[in-house]
Amino acid sequence: MDMRGRKRAKLRKFFARLGVRNTKNWLCSAEQFKANEMVPATGSQTSLASGYISQAGLGDQRIDTGNIEEAESSLRDGVCLNYEEARALLGRLEYQRGNVEAALRVFDGIDIAAIAPKMKVSITRKIGRHKPQSPWDVPHMSIHAVSLLIEATYLKAKALQDLGRFKEAAQTCSIILDTIEPALTDGLPENLGLGTDCKFLETLCKAVELLPELWKLAGFPNEAILSYRRALLGCWNLDASTCTRIQKEFAIFLLYGGCDASPPNLRSQMEGSFIPRNNIEEAILLLMILLRKFNLKRVDWDRSIIDHLTFALSVSGELKTLASQKEELLPGILERKERYYTLALCYFGEGDSLVALNLLKILLSARGDPNCLKALLLASKICGESGGAYVEEGVSFARRAIFNLNSGCDAMASVGNCLLGISLSTQARLPSSDSERLSRQCEALEALEKANKMVEGKDYQVLFSLSLENSEQRKLEPALRFAKQLLKLEAGSNIKTWILLARILSAQKRYVDAETVVNAALDQTGKWNQGGLLRTKAKIQIANEQLKNAVETYTQLLAVLQLRTKSFAVGMKSLKGGQDDRSLEMETWQDLANVYMSMSQWRDAEICISKLTAISPQSASRWHATGKLFEAKGLYKEALGAYSKALDREPTHIPSLVSTATVLRELDGRPLAVVRSFLTDALRLDKTNHIAWFNLGLLNKAEGGKSILEAVECFQAAALLEESVPAEPFR
Repeated sequence: MDMRGRKRAKLRKFFARLGVRNTKNWLCSAEQFKANEMVPATGSQTSLASGYISQAGLGDQRIDTGNIEEAESSLRDGVCLNYEEARALLGRLEYQRGNVEAALRVFDGIDIAAIAPKMKVSITRKIGRHKPQSPWDVPHMSIHAVSLLIEATYLKAKALQDLGRFKEAAQTCSIILDTIEPALTDGLPENLGLGTDCKFLETLCKAVELLPELWKLAGFPNEAILSYRRALLGCWNLDASTCTRIQKEFAIFLLYGGCDASPPNLRSQMEGSFIPRNNIEEAILLLMILLRKFNLKRVDWDRSIIDHLTFALSVSGELKTLASQKEELLPGILERKERYYTLALCYFGEGDSLVALNLLKILLSARGDPNCLKALLLASKICGESGGAYVEEGVSFARRAIFNLNSGCDAMASVGNCLLGISLSTQARLPSSDSERLSRQCEALEALEKANKMVEGKDYQVLFSLSLENSEQRKLEPALRFAKQLLKLEAGSNIKTWILLARILSAQKRYVDAETVVNAALDQTGKWNQGGLLRTKAKIQIANEQLKNAVETYTQLLAVLQLRTKSFAVGMKSLKGGQDDRSLEMETWQDLANVYMSMSQWRDAEICISKLTAISPQSASRWHATGKLFEAKGLYKEALGAYSKALDREPTHIPSLVSTATVLRELDGRPLAVVRSFLTDALRLDKTNHIAWFNLGLLNKAEGGKSILEAVECFQAAALLEESVPAEPFR
């Protein structure tokens, strides 16, 4: 037998002895052996090893061939097997057998802190082996020995994890990265020139992936986030699958971990590159990188990535970005029906209702799925809210959805009937005959009440729509009942419900109660969201003739809007509603101008109108406010010119139609038929406008003759409507 064969035989005998079950006695004996740090790789090595192992008894369990091959390679290259390496091998055996506590006792005997400097030097020299070595250099270890000890440290961390000692496990795992990272500048060679039998890179990748998980289990979220960033930004030579898993788990933790991460400090960041400012932005960046990898076919498709990205972009209000990401997906990834429906949701959420409706019509076409229930319901909702030419389609979509249910789920049937009621209510507000309007209003209430019965009064949208529809039909008692029921169901969490309840109370002339309701809502609402409540409060104060209090309330409202505007300016994109704030600010300045005009404070009214002009110089509301100021000063011709400009911009602007008729009546020589046309146009658009009814009554009275009876009817309608007019419109 040649020398190589004899060495292999000795190695097999050596490892057979290492594979004993009773390690306690072996460890005690090994302490005596520790003083002899290095054992020569000669024949005496085997006998020495046999000497201190034999005290534990010979084991008959065979060790796997991989361990023998690795140790043989280590002996060939390093010409030694020291105390720590022996413990590393034995600890690995115990861990593989499932003896976690025994493996941990073995690993505890390795002083990794003492040998870490040698390991660093060895890795550095291996990576930069072209550098000349000095005779005074620190003796270094073979890379096989380093690999063995790194694996032992990793297995020790796994053992601690198995025993529930997560913090210690994380600290142990950190030692691996702290030891190797200083030696890396441009990354590691693929195999360090050692062939396929070296586990160094494999163990390193496992440790990099394990560390953040351990910190999460230990309850240290900030350390977990730092570990994730360290894993993704370090030169670890991670394979594609490992890197993908880390990116995905990091994104999930950022989205749902429940902690606020500080922005990453990227020292090597290129100028002008994007730096995430919060958890959601960082998660979105990671998920979009993963999606890009898939589109380039670098990783396998994972459906959960697009699901998490959908959540992240939705909560951040970036629905158009979500739509573009889904549009860029490779064909066949998303089913055609799902693709069109989700894209429609995105565009509808961003306010592009027409685009969303067109996508749904493609989906509901003969080539698509004409009976897709959720697409029919969404199309009905879009049409019902859009009004105008689409409301009839909204009714049709809702009826198709109800028909396709076929006595199915009551919850879905309730949604269908609710949307049908909303569409019919919208249709009733369009210009039509009195009989058609009353018929649609009755049918709308019937559909909403049917929807409410199906869900036993426990659906927020159904209750709100019921209360709103009853309010607009001036059925204030049932409207109040439904609003109170909704407020209780929502536990006061919805501002829209508070505002509707206050408007109903103001329509009943219970101004004190209405203001109390608004104050209660303000106490439960953050400053950012108080705009609508403050305007309602000011309107109630005006209706109750508390003009000075109303001015103070409007001042608070303007302060809130100014603060929000500044926040938008510095980039707080998470706060949506810039367009709504602009509309609310315009309405506030217009209301303030009307208040100052009623108090004959012309200068203050002019300032308010100038503010309104600065925001929207050509809006109908701006010209109407200007006309009201001229009218209050008795300048009727100038007022008429302003109202004409308002109607040029918006022919259906009801306040300008009524004001134009009022001014024309004040001017002599104007045909009464012209005045009547403006009033009838206003009433065609809004049958509940008591001011238009009153002016029409005055016009009929002035005509005399048979028109007197019509005048009486107009005055009666005006009086009846004025008794139930809210401080501000219900819708």
